[in-house]
Amino acid sequence: MSESWVDSHCHLFLLDEPAMAVLERAARVGVSWVVVPGIDLETSLEARRIATDLGEKAQWAVGLHPHDAAKWKAEGGRIEVLATEAAAIGECGLDFYRNLAPRDAQLEAFRAQLGIAKQLNKPAIVHCRDAFADVHAELESADLGEKAILHCWTGGPRWTKRFRELGVTFSYAGPVTFPGGDTVRLGAAEAPPDRTMIETDTPYLTPPPNRRDINEPANVVAIGAALAEIWGLALCDVAQSTTATAARVFGVDR
Repeated sequence: MSESWVDSHCHLFLLDEPAMAVLERAARVGVSWVVVPGIDLETSLEARRIATDLGEKAQWAVGLHPHDAAKWKAEGGRIEVLATEAAAIGECGLDFYRNLAPRDAQLEAFRAQLGIAKQLNKPAIVHCRDAFADVHAELESADLGEKAILHCWTGGPRWTKRFRELGVTFSYAGPVTFPGGDTVRLGAAEAPPDRTMIETDTPYLTPPPNRRDINEPANVVAIGAALAEIWGLALCDVAQSTTATAARVFGVDR
């Protein structure tokens, strides 16, 4: 086994199985480390605990997901304090598909977290669903460059080109492998390989042929294989490039 991979986004705290057992399976296919992002204060603290237990095998991020943006006034202060310890801020962003929090609350929480990322010079892990124009405007204003990570990016060619101009980092997950993922694959063809990472978004979005199974970091290789086919690159080159990008963006010296 020659490839070394990084799963840049996996919610290990949502699995029933111990994180160490999950990562032992991932290590057998070459996954060297992972990033565990929180989605609110409680899960961010859990992400920190998991990463502490796993040592060099994991980094963690603290943030408030747009679904829970209404909690910002209650949790924002503690999240800001924890951000000084974390590798990244997030998962944060905008979700105008489900609209589980009011749009103004989502924008307030998102802007605040982008501000924290800018102040600390740390990456922001950005959730974007049915909110391309608004997320683009906020990231253009925040000017984070490659430290703005578009998590589980599903944009087509037009939006990928527009975000590419901001210097962001793209992170691809299961949708790039789905039978109905042609738009995502066309978008991925426009993503710079040297500014792209891969992720599983565990426990969601399992790649085929095991779509009904719970996702886990070991499946990140399937994402890399899809990108290798799209870009016309060898699998080992995609592993090397996406791993190098993850190390650079998250500030991990390996």
